[in-house]
Amino acid sequence: MGIHLYLPIAGVSISAFALLGIGIIVGLISGLFGVGGGFLLTPLLIMMGIPPTIAAASDSNQIVAATTSGTYAHWRLGNVDIKLGLLLLVGGFFGSSIGVEIIKMLRRVGNADFLIKICYVVILGVVGSYMFMESLNSLKSRPFRKEKAKPVVTGRFEKFSGILPLKINFEKSGVTMSVFLPVIIGFIIGMLAAIMGLGGGFIMVPALIYLLRIPMHVVVGTNLFQEIFLCINVTFMQASLNHTVDFILALVLLLGSTIGAQFGARLSHRLKADQLKILLATI
Repeated sequence: MGIHLYLPIAGVSISAFALLGIGIIVGLISGLFGVGGGFLLTPLLIMMGIPPTIAAASDSNQIVAATTSGTYAHWRLGNVDIKLGLLLLVGGFFGSSIGVEIIKMLRRVGNADFLIKICYVVILGVVGSYMFMESLNSLKSRPFRKEKAKPVVTGRFEKFSGILPLKINFEKSGVTMSVFLPVIIGFIIGMLAAIMGLGGGFIMVPALIYLLRIPMHVVVGTNLFQEIFLCINVTFMQASLNHTVDFILALVLLLGSTIGAQFGARLSHRLKADQLKILLATI
């Protein structure tokens, strides 16, 4: 029943309304948490019968629309740190380029789909479990405490960040750190984004919160900003080198995610930081 679309690159026929609905839901999540939504979208598309490599590559195209819409909404709310976002982008461009080459190499030997599935199971499990436990403890111990930015990078990366040169102050985020720290984080997450077909937000958001101690609402807006350009790079390289982007699939998802991201950004502004963290971890 309903309208079905034939996806030429994926080689399958899918309900147009189902794809549109998935796009709206993923867009809502994107605007709400500052993530591209690929961590949820790619598994859903695989479950619908789309090959993992096609799903991962097409997701990056769709994420561009969701993050652009979400960034505009968060920019109006004052939640975007441009300086931090640009440094994350520098590392992200190099990392994503290497990730695309890794996928190209693995496709030759037939292991690309297996790697994508393994990465999802391991990374989603580790990151989600840590965020859930930390946020739950935070809600129990400090239920009414408003989140404040810390002046310097702290925690397990304090010693490492202390020896890095070129420290600058990020006024919007309220932290002081070396310019190399966000570049390194951007590189690692950019590489994973290309391999897994993500904007990298489900890893980037916890990294910015727990490693760099950036306030949650600034993390949401800033991550969406850098994901726009990161995913444009990934989409272009996947389409030109690996020919795995199904533009019909991406177009339908793009339409739905653009709508959903606007509602997600407005809802994000009304929730507390710890509430956002525990909701993201649960998803």
